Amino acid sequence: MTPKRFTREEAEELLPYVAPLLFKLRELNRQRDQLQVQGAEVVQKSRGNGHGVDNEAGKVGREMEEAGTQITELIEKVQGMGIELKDPEAGLIDFRSIREGREVYLCWRLGEEHVYFWHEIDAGFAGRQPLEEAE
Repeated sequence: MTPKRFTREEAEELLPYVAPLLFKLRELNRQRDQLQVQGAEVVQKSRGNGHGVDNEAGKVGREMEEAGTQITELIEKVQGMGIELKDPEAGLIDFRSIREGREVYLCWRLGEEHVYFWHEIDAGFAGRQPLEEAE
């Protein structure tokens, strides 16, 4: 299956829909990280006297599972739009596009007002270059 390719305008039209998903994804990732810390603390407690640890471990486990499920669903939503998620914490996404006859990425991250940058397929974020229209 050929990946979806976007014009700059098509990519920008999706920003109001994808930005809230990326904010939520970032929030859920942070929540899951905190739950992992809590889980490690529960394991430490269980090595002590272990009283009341089973209920706490079960609660943390269920919350981690729920966060994981929601994260997966959000990633699938973003990818279902034809967008490539590069860094959930930064809210960094790429839109495949054609530029001067070759395939490239239009690059955007949370906090940017518009799609201002592009980069070669193998260049990554460090290879971002401004689109002429943004200058």
